[in-house]
Amino acid sequence: MDWLQILEECKNNVKSRIAPLLKASPNKPKPNLGIGAGGDPIKQVDLVAEKAITETLLGKGLSFTLISEESGIKRYGANPKQHYITADPIDGTTNITRGIPFYATSIAVSTKPELRTVHAALVADLFHNITYTAVKGEGAKRNNQEVKPSELVDLSEAVIGVDLNTYKVREIAPQITNLIEQTKHIRHLGANALELCYVADGTIDAFIDIRGKLRTTDTAAAWLIIKEAGATITTPEGKPLNAKLDPKEKLTFVASANRKIHRTILSLLKGKQP
Repeated sequence: MDWLQILEECKNNVKSRIAPLLKASPNKPKPNLGIGAGGDPIKQVDLVAEKAITETLLGKGLSFTLISEESGIKRYGANPKQHYITADPIDGTTNITRGIPFYATSIAVSTKPELRTVHAALVADLFHNITYTAVKGEGAKRNNQEVKPSELVDLSEAVIGVDLNTYKVREIAPQITNLIEQTKHIRHLGANALELCYVADGTIDAFIDIRGKLRTTDTAAAWLIIKEAGATITTPEGKPLNAKLDPKEKLTFVASANRKIHRTILSLLKGKQP
């Protein structure tokens, strides 16, 4: 089965379906339509994007279990355990509803509802027409061109993404103080799946989230893209990253372009000086 072709069709369907919504009242806050399975408010654009993904998969005659940040876990077809599709239909919902041009759709395919079994992935920057893809054992690509992470190891020159987002900020501040003091260029752009892909292709040198708030639906596709590009992603303790694929499952991680800068970041998070 050509999963990359199927995921590309999902992405194209999402783009076409959400286009009318983006033209209507841009840059204005949109009403909430309840709370999604992941715990965040749902916007109309989220539901439209999810429906576009589901209809594309059903149009292929597939049986699958959908694990979505919006609707939760839904089963389709005669054999829903045949494929698991983990989706964040719109990663960066606040950005897209406020006209900030940084948002994506994220879709991962796995054999079980476990992160380590993801074998095909797509993260698409819907504004800039940039698509990241990966198939297990075949490397990672950006618009069909192979990507490699940065070789930069000097924190003073590195660009590091850090998601603070006010959640438990007082609790985690002591852990990240050393890192921030050693780094001149801290960023957070508001779409974590896309920022992880920026580590994969060398746009940034690391991205960390130690809040314990981010869901596996946000990270499943980018996890494979990171791995296939040759970058490193682990827990803050340096252990392999694995988790249940469920919209309520949370994780923490450090993703780095190379092992040397990864070791430095892990050391700083533990309160040690480099």
